[in-house]
Amino acid sequence: MALPASRTFIDVHILQTVPPANLNRDDQGNPKEAFFGGVRRSRVSSQAWKRATRTHFAERIAPQDLATRTRRVNAALAERITDGTALDTATGARLAAALLDQLKISAGKKEGDTAYLFFYGRRQLDAVAGLVRERAAELSALDDAGLAEEIKSLPVREQFSSGHTLDVALFGRMVADIPALNVDAATQVAHALSTHAVELEFDYFTAVDDEQTEEETGAGMIGTIGFNSATLYRYATVGLHQLRHNLADDEAAVGAVGEFVTSFARSIPGGYQNSFAHRTLPSLVAVVVRSDQPVNLVSAFEEPVSVSSGIAAASARNLAREHSRAARAWGDTPDFTALCHTFDGSGDTADLLRGAFGKPVGFPDLLTGLRAHLTGRLQRAAR
Repeated sequence: MALPASRTFIDVHILQTVPPANLNRDDQGNPKEAFFGGVRRSRVSSQAWKRATRTHFAERIAPQDLATRTRRVNAALAERITDGTALDTATGARLAAALLDQLKISAGKKEGDTAYLFFYGRRQLDAVAGLVRERAAELSALDDAGLAEEIKSLPVREQFSSGHTLDVALFGRMVADIPALNVDAATQVAHALSTHAVELEFDYFTAVDDEQTEEETGAGMIGTIGFNSATLYRYATVGLHQLRHNLADDEAAVGAVGEFVTSFARSIPGGYQNSFAHRTLPSLVAVVVRSDQPVNLVSAFEEPVSVSSGIAAASARNLAREHSRAARAWGDTPDFTALCHTFDGSGDTADLLRGAFGKPVGFPDLLTGLRAHLTGRLQRAAR
């Protein structure tokens, strides 16, 4: 299926304040950072927030409608082949290995594992298992050469090349050994950055041994955890045209955009969650639909916000100004904007945001308006 000529990008801009936390650790165990605009910033990697988004999908979407990323594809496929049959585990593993051998994916160090993580839809794996389940007893009686010959004619690659789940369609898949199985990602996610300078701090903690006797003194354990607190600017963009191509269905593509915006906005990486309980909701979510190109507005914070209080509100004003400036300078008027925020409805912040992104609405209404715009857009393109 060829990509449509018209392009549609859905930019998602989020401001979110996080209390003391260690969302995403570096190799030293401290919160990741970046040097931007001449100062040190808090950073959360795009991989961490994509993982959090996928995890949030699982809270709302049936498991069979999602994907799994693992090296243990053989074991998962063997389980599906033997499920509900009298076949033993070894036979299921042999049939699974014969099926996956058609993909020519490099083997990992551990027997049965692939050399790298393979991202597949659960329904895709069910379909591959279905290719042999009814003939499993007959096929398992063949020697290796005979089994390979029989399996060779089965459409194993085709099953993995169609019927993609929304998370594979959104985030893509790369199979180095088999370019034909690659799926171009419809979504790009930026590293989240604090809108202001941040300093690394350390929590010195002790733990008491509950069974400690009166004669014993001191702590049972002593340690430190690095943390920081920040107002983060988060950005992602979805190419609706690529998403339509990956899913081969207009309605499914529009639904996937809504699912992504919901989970991207509501999710948060879980690093040291039990220690910091850092779950917050965004102060601002702005969605901008464009036909020209995606536009990351992080330049709004190249000069770090330096107010002593009200950092989130100051960040929102900077974001609104940057969006308006970019539209004026480049002449790129968005096709659609929607805004949800929690700032006071009167005053400079609210006025600037309204001028840049339109009248604020509740998050459910933002999603409803976005879906209606994208649906109408696709219907008009189909005429």
